[in-house]
Amino acid sequence: MIKIDNIEYYLPANKIANQDLADKFPEWDIEKVSAKSGVMLRHVSNEDETALDLAKRACDQLFEKEPTLKDEVDGIVFCTQSPDHIMPSNAFLMQQYLGLCNQVLAFDYNLACSGYVYGLSIINGLISTGVANKVLLITADTYSKYMGEKDRSTRVLFSDAAAVSLISKGKTNAVMDTVLASCGNEYESFFIPAGGHKIPRSEETSMELETIGGNIRSLENIHMNGFNVWKFIATAVPRQIKEILKKNELTSSDIKLFLFHQASKLTLDSLIKALKLPESKVYSNLKYVGNTVSASIPILIKDAEDGGKLERGDLVLISGFGVGLSWGSIILRY
Repeated sequence: MIKIDNIEYYLPANKIANQDLADKFPEWDIEKVSAKSGVMLRHVSNEDETALDLAKRACDQLFEKEPTLKDEVDGIVFCTQSPDHIMPSNAFLMQQYLGLCNQVLAFDYNLACSGYVYGLSIINGLISTGVANKVLLITADTYSKYMGEKDRSTRVLFSDAAAVSLISKGKTNAVMDTVLASCGNEYESFFIPAGGHKIPRSEETSMELETIGGNIRSLENIHMNGFNVWKFIATAVPRQIKEILKKNELTSSDIKLFLFHQASKLTLDSLIKALKLPESKVYSNLKYVGNTVSASIPILIKDAEDGGKLERGDLVLISGFGVGLSWGSIILRY
């Protein structure tokens, strides 16, 4: 039985606006691309700034308010696809940074845009079975380091960010139901071909290549087939959401707010249409935050609460989807 006590997040100071991209790449039709992406501003980490560095800033903000909470934390679960080292996991480095005791459990898991949903499910299990009582769920990524500089399909979408959620044992379970899914058959729709042991980095893998669509990237960059990803999400995610609502004898009218991963405007519009949702029930911060991968949903929750759109006790549905391909939805009482 869990509850989300608090959420803090950190966005890098460097910002890239649409005009910045238009000035640098005059051949790009920024207006057309931006209309599909829905992003006007992106946050990008410094060259020497890692996902762990961003997460440290988010955690500092969390504990500045209540320093004594640090002594109660007995778990760190860190979601990232851009760790500082191959080993050890970022979670151990965060345990050291925060100065937590040696009795704290710590581990990383590798997921992208569905990471927060999966993380809540993992922590719900840890707390429900008594393994932990108060856990930091950290979601942080620096996708800018994986993107081809001239690849407009990714450059217009993604931002770097970190979020930390303090999750503790509650008197009642905030999580009403969870559904998780995956489809490895579609992994090539969103992946980085080189850099692992299968295809190690080399002079050849660093060479820039132009795709049929005119995007320029190397084998060491993110390869995203935007149409394939959108097509998959537009069918699989609404189906999953309808199933979880039906299973719990709920309709969309029972849900105060739908909090979707901020993939793109095209994706969000497709979900709204497929689920026949009024736009007032779907909160979005995509315009000025961008697609922040695993940190997307907790940032969205924090902004919705701060903006007066979400209150304690509201019944919400959150849904994340992306790399894997993976997708998951949770109905919870915030």
